[in-house]
Amino acid sequence: MTEAVLDIKQWGNNLGVRLPAAVAREAHLHVDQRVRVSVEGNQVVITPVVATRLTLEQRLATYDPKRHGGEQMTTTQTLGAERW
Repeated sequence: MTEAVLDIKQWGNNLGVRLPAAVAREAHLHVDQRVRVSVEGNQVVITPVVATRLTLEQRLATYDPKRHGGEQMTTTQTLGAERW
């Protein structure tokens, strides 16, 4: 078991802890990996979030024209070398 005693530091309006490389390696954590931070009793638990790739249908289902600015190309006019 790899263990480290660390200091909590101010990071903007938040608090932060830097994980030593040995701890990250043993926990199979890497840069830009998403994790879930939770509190269980009086312990802070960091759990990796399993990334799932969305299908095209799933991505399109989440598209909201009002939120995303509406239709991207509202014209049928040829803008380049494309053919319809």
